[in-house]
Amino acid sequence: MNSPRKGAGRPTVLLDMRPLQGPSGGRGVGAYARGLLGGLIRAGFDSHMTLLLDVAFDEPDLPPGGYRLAGCRRRSHGQLAAYEDAVALTADIQRIAPDVYHAIDFHLPGRSPRPMVVTLHDLIPWAWGGPRMRGERLRYMAAFRLLRRADAVIAVSKATAEDAARLRVAARQRVRVISEAADPVFAPREGAAERVRGRWGVEGPYLLFVGALDARKDPAALLDAWNAARSSLPGVQLVLVGDPGRQAPPNMPGAVQVGRVDDGSLADLYSAAGCLVFPSRYEGFGLPCLEAMACGCPVAAFRNTSRPEVVDEVGMLVEDGDGNALGAAAAAMIGQRERWSRAGLRRARNFSWDKAARETIAVYESLIKA
Repeated sequence: MNSPRKGAGRPTVLLDMRPLQGPSGGRGVGAYARGLLGGLIRAGFDSHMTLLLDVAFDEPDLPPGGYRLAGCRRRSHGQLAAYEDAVALTADIQRIAPDVYHAIDFHLPGRSPRPMVVTLHDLIPWAWGGPRMRGERLRYMAAFRLLRRADAVIAVSKATAEDAARLRVAARQRVRVISEAADPVFAPREGAAERVRGRWGVEGPYLLFVGALDARKDPAALLDAWNAARSSLPGVQLVLVGDPGRQAPPNMPGAVQVGRVDDGSLADLYSAAGCLVFPSRYEGFGLPCLEAMACGCPVAAFRNTSRPEVVDEVGMLVEDGDGNALGAAAAAMIGQRERWSRAGLRRARNFSWDKAARETIAVYESLIKA
C-alpha cells in the first residue's frame, strides 16, 4: 500500500479531471466527473480538493467552488499517452502533495507516492467481446496492470466489482461499490411532447434508444425489438439519440436519428418517450436506464450485468439477446405507461450524487486512517 501522509482533519485530495477535457467528457465518465464534483462541493469538501487539468486543452466548464486547480502537460495524447502518464503523473502527485490521489478513469501513475483511489466504470475489453476487443485490451493493458496497485477501487456497480475480483485486478477487500446517479436535470418535464414534436416531428409514444450503436449495444436486437413492438403498436417510431460511433450499421432504416443533444433536450426526449429500449449486452452501470426512470420513462432492457441493480423490478428485464421479447415488453409498458413511470420515479430517488459524494469521502478518510 502507498504510504499516507499523516495529518489532522479531512484529507486533501487531488481529483484528476482531465477526462472532462477529452472525448470522455461527453460520455459516461464525463457525467460521473461532473456529478461527483457537484456532490463533493455540496458536501463542503471543495476546500480540500485540487483538480488536475491538462494545460494543453481548454479548461472545462466547472461549477463554482473553493477547490484549487493544478496543471500538468503531456507530449503524448494518443496510443503512448498511458505510458508517458505512468511516469509523469508520479511526479505531478509528488509536486502537488495531496493526501490522496483519485483517478476517475485509467489515468494511473506507475508508482503513486500517496494513497490512490481509482474509479472503475467497467472492464469491457476483458469481460466482454472476446477477439473483437483485442485492440482495446492492448490499448489499456498498462492501465489494467497498474490498477492492481490502487489502495482503493470504487466500482460503480456490484457487477463491475464482481468483474474486478473475477479478473483479479483488485482484491475484494479494496473494492467499494458506490453507485452513480442521474443529474438533477433529468426529471419529468412539462411540455416535453410538444417540444419533441416541434423539433423532430416525432408523434405519439415512441421507442427511445440512447447511446452508440456499437456491437455491444446490439443494434440488430434493437431492430428486432422495434419490429416486435410494431406488431402490436403499428406506426410506433424509434428515436436514436447519440453519436452512432464507428461500429454502427450503415443505416437503421426508418429510425429517427437525432444525434447528440444537450442534457435538457435529452430530458425532453426521455419525458416524452413511451419506453426506453436498451439492448446492451454489457454495462458497467447503464446510466441511460437511470436517467430515463428519473424522467418517468419506462425501461425495457436485457437482463445482464448491472441492469438488475439499477432497474430492479421497476422495469421489464428480458432474456439476454432476445430482441423480440424486448420489443414485446416495450409495447406492454407503453400500454401501462403511468404505472411503470411512477415505479421508475420512486426507484430513481434511491440514487443521488450527494450520497455518492459522502461515500467517496469516507473512502478517502479510510485511507489516511489506515
